[in-house]
Amino acid sequence: MKLEQIYTGCLAHAAYYLESDGEVAIFDPLREVEPYIEKAESNNSKIKYVFETHFHADFVSGHLDLKRKTGADIVFGPTANPNYEAIIAEDNQIFKVGSCQVKVLHTPGHTMESSTYMIIDENGKEHGIITGDTLFIGDVGRPDLAQHVVSDLTEDKLAGHLYDSLRNKILPLSDDLIVYPNHGAGSACGKNMSKETTDTLGNQKKTNYALRPELTKEQFKKELLEGLMPPPGYFPQNVLLNIKGYESFDKIKGQSDKPLSADAFEAAANETGALVLDVRSRDEFATAHIPKSIFIGIDGSFAQWVGAMIVDVKQPILLVADQARLEETITRLSRVGFDNVLGHLDGGFETWKKANKEMDSVVTTTSAGLKNIITENNEPAVFDVRKKSEFDSEHAKIAINTPLDSINDHLAEFPTDKTFYVHCAGGYRSMIASSILKSRGIHNLIDVEAGFEAIKAEGIETTDFICPTTML
Repeated sequence: MKLEQIYTGCLAHAAYYLESDGEVAIFDPLREVEPYIEKAESNNSKIKYVFETHFHADFVSGHLDLKRKTGADIVFGPTANPNYEAIIAEDNQIFKVGSCQVKVLHTPGHTMESSTYMIIDENGKEHGIITGDTLFIGDVGRPDLAQHVVSDLTEDKLAGHLYDSLRNKILPLSDDLIVYPNHGAGSACGKNMSKETTDTLGNQKKTNYALRPELTKEQFKKELLEGLMPPPGYFPQNVLLNIKGYESFDKIKGQSDKPLSADAFEAAANETGALVLDVRSRDEFATAHIPKSIFIGIDGSFAQWVGAMIVDVKQPILLVADQARLEETITRLSRVGFDNVLGHLDGGFETWKKANKEMDSVVTTTSAGLKNIITENNEPAVFDVRKKSEFDSEHAKIAINTPLDSINDHLAEFPTDKTFYVHCAGGYRSMIASSILKSRGIHNLIDVEAGFEAIKAEGIETTDFICPTTML
């Protein structure tokens, strides 16, 4: 038996490849399926099943393309109701993959169809559990991501189902089982995930807050739901794509790779209302970019920030990208359902420059430059676009928190009569924020390079969150 985790860091996503005696099962695949097919073919094996733990919200799964290309059967857990042919398994149903077995454990809570797959090796020994978003390393799945799309259940009721699933289906299992989750740290599908991507169930019973034996259902629900931030706006749209179906990735890739001259690119932007998405490095974007274009660099948590900031997966997009990164960019957009790419600037940004088109730039400064400004001006306007939890942990004393994922709600807070400064943790998110503000007509900003880590190292005064006390 061969069981391999295939981890994609930019999405904090784990797919799994199970092989035994020439037969293969893929669990929770990404949308681009050729790597799975090539792996099976290189081992003289055939993909027999595609197992889905649930209808995913944070990415578009590759189950339909795998079925089209290999004839593999798609398997969902009980209660799933997709708009295409699939096996809807019963609780405790067993599927054979070569000499191995995959046992379905219905574990509703994250979603109602959520299921865990027990992997049983050739000798009949229970090896591990592929848990989807039911159980992570250090956390459990959120119950608020898809309930309005596929269910009229409240997050409170789903949390109760998750408690029962963990108590009745997961905790009774053997401590030596390996836990194989669908996500790791950085995913929006949980709030406290570990950087580790596998662990023994026994260790999770000891260390995972949600598996504490003394936890009552009401305590569990309170702890699970406390502090949850609103899910990214594109999540429900991805759920629907995974339920209803979608265009083949090959077709999307072909129609997205449309080179446009500078004039054609400009005309398309004006005529279609397409968003111009620049995926180059932050330094390149700061130096020169197309006016009103949005920066989300490919060398970062690209797909997650595209989903969080653009939101509507049907939004027409025009790409500014280096030719060498174009296919990667289209692929990573499609992973989260952004299929409406109208084309790309042929030859990249250099084409725009050579055509003598209008350009814009972002003024930047170093942390040392910011320190000098603070010394000269006791109250410069400084905006920290990190998450509230990061800000609460520690921040520049002078800074105001305007989290990137809700920056449009904070537009009125940015001054119009003086220069202000924007920073994040390391510079990636602040450049996204700067590009969005400039696209809104707010140009009196300076982006702080290298972010909070450099600010702290520079000795600029910081503070952490202080809980207010009640005067007695």
